[in-house]
Amino acid sequence: QDIRYEGYGPGGVAIIVEALTDNRNRTAGEVRAAFTKYNGNLGESGSVSFMFDRVGQILYAAKIASAEVMFEAAVEALAENVDSHSDHHEIITTPDNFAGVRDVLEEKFGPAEKSGLVWKPNITTTIDIDIARDLMKLIDVLEDNDDVQNVITNFDVTDEVMQALQA
Repeated sequence: QDIRYEGYGPGGVAIIVEALTDNRNRTAGEVRAAFTKYNGNLGESGSVSFMFDRVGQILYAAKIASAEVMFEAAVEALAENVDSHSDHHEIITTPDNFAGVRDVLEEKFGPAEKSGLVWKPNITTTIDIDIARDLMKLIDVLEDNDDVQNVITNFDVTDEVMQALQA
């Protein structure tokens, strides 16, 4: 069974946990225990999902095409947005247009590195180093659970905080 859990982690960070399980009670208990242990709160269905948009996401390596060429192709395919970075292009679509946009782009550029329907934060929460440490522990515990498929958050950290976490 597909199950989605929603809650708040340390610092008020919104978290969506997507799980696939054959035992709802076991998975719910394990997810609840992880939230409790790392200063989070498991919420009701819909308690944080309003902070995310369900969108189609298609990722291509930057070397596939220039930002301009990718943008033109994606817009012609009815994509909502294209965000090009030094290492990749991220194409965003509505869920209804996802398959059509993906097919048009794959015909032109070949298979995408990654594509699918994702939860994309529309509100982010900036956190400091102490909250980031606790949050990373919670995310690690959730991701280590065999039933958990995806952990989606809305946190934002500065480059300095990320460097400190990796040190």
